[in-house]
Amino acid sequence: MADPATKFVFAYPAIGFTPDCGLSYLLPRTIGQQRALRFALMGEPASAEDAFTWGMVTEVSADALGRGTELATALASGSAKALGQCRRLIRSGWEMDRAAVGAEETRTVTEMVKGAEAQTLIARFGAASSGRRL
Repeated sequence: MADPATKFVFAYPAIGFTPDCGLSYLLPRTIGQQRALRFALMGEPASAEDAFTWGMVTEVSADALGRGTELATALASGSAKALGQCRRLIRSGWEMDRAAVGAEETRTVTEMVKGAEAQTLIARFGAASSGRRL
């Protein structure tokens, strides 16, 4: 998320450096190779709206602090294990073929459904879907 006034700058060449922390791997995968090259080589700032359009941020909000608090609250109220596994599966999917992704999803779901938390949440979801209350 970014405030509308945020500017993103690829400053490495301006200070005589090259990317670090995996940026040369992540940036082209996020915004595309040609856009990443232009952003890196030209030194022109990207606006918050550019960053949103390019996929660098998920939204632009004039109330970034309030919206950030809403997002943090929503994440904190979710299943930490399920959210963590979703994140792992989506991120690891870049390095696997379709069949391997399907196999890993099957393995993960099979393991997750055995847990007490999943059983409780499944029952709650089923009750809510049928109009009953647990």
